[in-house]
Amino acid sequence: MKALTRTDFSFEGQTSVYHGKVRDVYTINDDLMVMVATDRISAFDVILPKGIPFKGQVLNQIAAKFLDSTSDICPNWKLGTPDPMVTVGLKCEGFRVEMIIRSILTGSAWRAYKDGCRELCGVALPDGMVENQRFPEPIITPTTKADEGHDMNISREEIINQGLVSAEDYAVMEDYTRRLFARGQEIAARHGLILVDTKYEFGKRDGKVYLIDEIHTPDSSRYFYAYGYEEKLAAGEPQRQLSKEFVRQWLIEHGFMNEPGQTMPAITDEYAESVSERYIELYEHITGESFIKSASDGDLAARIEKNVSDYLASLR
Repeated sequence: MKALTRTDFSFEGQTSVYHGKVRDVYTINDDLMVMVATDRISAFDVILPKGIPFKGQVLNQIAAKFLDSTSDICPNWKLGTPDPMVTVGLKCEGFRVEMIIRSILTGSAWRAYKDGCRELCGVALPDGMVENQRFPEPIITPTTKADEGHDMNISREEIINQGLVSAEDYAVMEDYTRRLFARGQEIAARHGLILVDTKYEFGKRDGKVYLIDEIHTPDSSRYFYAYGYEEKLAAGEPQRQLSKEFVRQWLIEHGFMNEPGQTMPAITDEYAESVSERYIELYEHITGESFIKSASDGDLAARIEKNVSDYLASLR
């Protein structure tokens, strides 16, 4: 199975390109953005050395579905999906923070809590909680958005005081975050899943706040299976989950958390294929649809270039 880990397109009207951890973003005429979801995978803020087949298609198609199913809550950047791995949309000026919302104490929040942390991003955490326990209500724990290195936790007050986001825009982002999360939880519940936590990114265009980037994908979200959740919580057992956390756990087990002196473990073809299968599993659970692997004749880049070029021509 082939994986797309690098792109180097030159579309008509292209004014800039940005290569992120997972997505390559091409700006067209300083007005539109072509976002290519590659098969790269990152964890602990580092890109793993091997791509995951069909991961980009999974991410792009899940995000597209959720952008469409939440467009009544807030405006978003999406215009179309000319290729299974590509979304084209409006260019917005992105805020330099990510809005993370959590309904359950798990992952990095649990690791911090276990070490004695009782306040996260300015939000007080109750004493006596156990791993994978629900919060009384979902909490918002923003981070700074770093181009390289680690994103850093930050409070609402610090965001506003540092001028990263105005108080007015932050209030809008916070309202959208809670409403988007509630919708995501409703949809997940219909498919036997719990949307545990997720992140949203927002930008501004013509004075209006827009939802940008991906939403509710396994890269930006964590899902538990609803069946058996309470029983496993009571027994102190690990939850069955669909998220990228299993990749993080695999890296931890192999002695890697991107800390000084640590070496990235080798990623075999077999392991990459197993990760691909997990991503496809999540797609089918969260959408309730069978995943159809896109055809490429072995050249994913050529297919993407043609599909995007044709789409952009249709907009002129």
